Amino acid sequence: MLTETPIKDVIEEIEGYGGDPVKYCYQCGKCDTVCPWNEVRSFSMRKLIREATFGLTEIENEEIWRCTTCGRCQEVCPREVKQIQDMIAVRRMATGYGVFPEHIKPIRAVTAGLGAEGNPFGEPRANRADWSKGLDVKTYEEGMEALYFPGCYLCYDPRLKKVAVATAKILNAAGVDYGILGEEESCCGESIRKTGNEEMFKELAKANIKNWIEHGVKKIVVSSPHCYHTFKNEYPEFNVHFEIVHISEYICQLIKEGRLQFNKEYAKKVTYHDPCYLGRHNNIYDEPRDVLNQLPGLELVEMPETGVNSLCCGMGGGRIWVDTIMADRFVNLRLEQAVATGATELVTTCPYCVTNFEDARVVMNLDNQIEIKDLTEVLAELL
Repeated sequence: MLTETPIKDVIEEIEGYGGDPVKYCYQCGKCDTVCPWNEVRSFSMRKLIREATFGLTEIENEEIWRCTTCGRCQEVCPREVKQIQDMIAVRRMATGYGVFPEHIKPIRAVTAGLGAEGNPFGEPRANRADWSKGLDVKTYEEGMEALYFPGCYLCYDPRLKKVAVATAKILNAAGVDYGILGEEESCCGESIRKTGNEEMFKELAKANIKNWIEHGVKKIVVSSPHCYHTFKNEYPEFNVHFEIVHISEYICQLIKEGRLQFNKEYAKKVTYHDPCYLGRHNNIYDEPRDVLNQLPGLELVEMPETGVNSLCCGMGGGRIWVDTIMADRFVNLRLEQAVATGATELVTTCPYCVTNFEDARVVMNLDNQIEIKDLTEVLAELL
């Protein structure tokens, strides 16, 4: 039997977390027409908003955990109802009560890892900079051009470490005076905040901010759009402001300044996937494409849903840590779109997207038809 949280508690929680505009919803249903979940199953954000409006949210209901925070609904909502904040608010209640449906329980282990080692994998903090061994990567010192913040996936995941290495090679080739902070870094906290664990997010954010201030950091270059979004748009809640630059923006700038040149030919047909947190949430669409279009021999082809209409891979909103059954994976639909373009490589700029596409490629037996690459991996091949 599902547990209904007291009406007053639900309404107050939503209002307290900035979700007060939920009351503006007039049930037009536009959110449901663009939600990627409805590509694979029946799901109604409209219904969840209606239940929250009247304080009738069932916190044991797995539906409140489905939102990937992709932002499609907020793009089309005529009343500026903050669906993402509303879903995070009800998740905060579920987390507070310790209520997690079976598929969501892995988040408990993630929380433990973040608390103990500052990363969701629970890997030793001391190993955070292991990816940089053998490379000319310095420890950040005040006065350097930028701090490079790889993010948890690039520091620990075997596949994504290749992206960190490629990024370092590019920065070195451009002569950028940069450094990392290695084991002093902590997770940005974006995903755990989206699951409703506000206290853990604050703990991680304060640790990073303290660290940056102590090291005199001014400019931070990041690989993950999730880190980018959090540092740029959420850390200012703590009354701090750093210059945050996504690696795709930075590379575009380095090319324009003449510090980075690519003369080798890259004779491949490529399609580019817009990550939700780089595109819809932060309006960065052109820079990755501008970089790809400057590579000799490369042919860039677009998928049906691109730019602001890009189809979410499904890993946002904390779902990177959740088991999603095969039938519910809309990443499979996106990969099919990529293959249909005739491209031999799908390029993106997000570790969550790379991880999900790599998994889908294997499950769908498309290993020999298309490769998955981060933008930096393409460029590193040409150095």
